[in-house]
Amino acid sequence: MNVSSTFKLNNGNEIPVIALGSWDSRGDEAYQACLDALSAGYRHIDTAAYYENESLVGAAVRDCEIPREEIFVTSKMWYEDMVEGKQEAAFEKTLKELGLEYVDMYLLHWPINDVKGSWKVLEKYYEQGLIKNIGVSNFRPKHLKQLEVTANIAPAVDQIEICPFLVQEETVNYCQEHDIVVEAWGPLGKGKQLSEPEIVAIAKKYNKTPAQIILRWHLQRGIVSLPKSVHKERIIQNADIFDFELSKEDMQIMMSMDLRESTGRGYPEQYEY
Repeated sequence: MNVSSTFKLNNGNEIPVIALGSWDSRGDEAYQACLDALSAGYRHIDTAAYYENESLVGAAVRDCEIPREEIFVTSKMWYEDMVEGKQEAAFEKTLKELGLEYVDMYLLHWPINDVKGSWKVLEKYYEQGLIKNIGVSNFRPKHLKQLEVTANIAPAVDQIEICPFLVQEETVNYCQEHDIVVEAWGPLGKGKQLSEPEIVAIAKKYNKTPAQIILRWHLQRGIVSLPKSVHKERIIQNADIFDFELSKEDMQIMMSMDLRESTGRGYPEQYEY
């Protein structure tokens, strides 16, 4: 495997196993980070309407001189737009901001407001080819079960917060049992886990950085990780996880670090756990 390797989605399409996350990236820094990632071999960039940087991501995709069909771009519909009369405009604004003819993956950002109606809108654009794959974000099993009742198309992915302090075993198992690829936002736990003695010790054992150990842990769980960085050297390092394999014992050590707590990124008040 390498940075452009893929997992198979439930519709037969493929998704690169690692992406550049872009939460809180702004201006020239965000644009350059995307170019640096693409130059380093990344073929997957994650953004969202809420991040207010879709235009920068789109510009980098257009300017990088890599064929468009080789790049996987994800964006998301913010929950305040998930109400009747706003959903279509929200997606069309995303497409305009990106400056692209289609989006590779489009997600419902939270299981809040008109989830069923918003999903129908995603299905419509999927059938039209403007969205190549549709999925959800921050959905737990109960949310997925509720969506399943009225959905004609199953979500291809569920993007949730995952890190060694929040392993999300229940949701990961549910998704993988139902052929939904799991993506991890905040895969490094906002950096809080990089100094954990157990992870530092494992990193020394494999002659890797703590970040590389955590990202390899995600990969071996079959999870797409979305590490965010605007620093070229870290972007490159984050992709250098394909020349080693964690032992079952080390994987279990990291699974046992679960505290079942968020890193504090501010879930909406309306979110039901």
